[in-house]
Amino acid sequence: MTAEALPTAPASAAPRATRSGTVRRLLRSRSGLAGTVLTGVVVLLAVLAGLGVLGDPVAQDPAVRMQGPSGEHWFGTDQFGRDVLTRSAAGAANSLLIAVVAVAIAGLVGTAAGVLAGYHGGWTARAVLGMTNVLFAFPPLLLALALASAVSRSWLTIAVAIAIVYVPIFVRVTRGPVLSLREAEFVRAGTVLGFSTGRILLRHVLPNITAIVIVQVTLSLSWAVLTEASLSFLGLGTPPPAPSLGSMVLEARALVNIAWWTMAAPGAVIVVLVVGLNLLGDGLRDALDPKDRGA
Repeated sequence: MTAEALPTAPASAAPRATRSGTVRRLLRSRSGLAGTVLTGVVVLLAVLAGLGVLGDPVAQDPAVRMQGPSGEHWFGTDQFGRDVLTRSAAGAANSLLIAVVAVAIAGLVGTAAGVLAGYHGGWTARAVLGMTNVLFAFPPLLLALALASAVSRSWLTIAVAIAIVYVPIFVRVTRGPVLSLREAEFVRAGTVLGFSTGRILLRHVLPNITAIVIVQVTLSLSWAVLTEASLSFLGLGTPPPAPSLGSMVLEARALVNIAWWTMAAPGAVIVVLVVGLNLLGDGLRDALDPKDRGA
């Protein structure tokens, strides 16, 4: 068997048509389409806020304080006259930034650790699984709360704290499939042909677990957004004056009876984003399922 004949992962060898087919299957499914639309709306708002199109989220105008939704202020204003829509969009941008960085760190570290533990076994697996079990022993929010309170508050430290919480999930998700893949014929053939461990892992193992990792990334993004909002609600999120969805909900508790929109807007953004990412993850899981690729 030659190196060229060695079977490789579908993801690495798939033509562009296969990727477009995955997109079509995603958009054909109800959950995939709904998740794409809901997530896209929030991402669009976040991008507009980041570009400054929606205005300054910290600008105060006492003359229009506590005004309800109107043509000028679609989501109303808060007790300082700040536009709630602008602040909610900026809060979504901050939440997405932290969630993306956190999941990127967790995905890279957790996937690497899971692949090494599954492929090598032995003391490597024992060490990785030992650390994973220690982290799994703590409730995720409690662990993130402890880590976030132990260091100075910034968006990066919050992202790292959330990442540490979600590393074990990626380890568990990737290790199982790698245990099966290391016994596959094409992996054994690569070993016989003298391929290095790095080449086997990068070219023949990782592509076969790409779909699993992609789905887990999408689902973890929703959990990370919710975790960041929870930390902000507890006072350990992004420090002011930067807006945060969780801190906006916290501030609105005292105003909800007289200005319901101050809580409804950030709460709705959290719900739409979390539900959208979860539905998108479900749609991706179905679209990337090998059993459905011939559909």
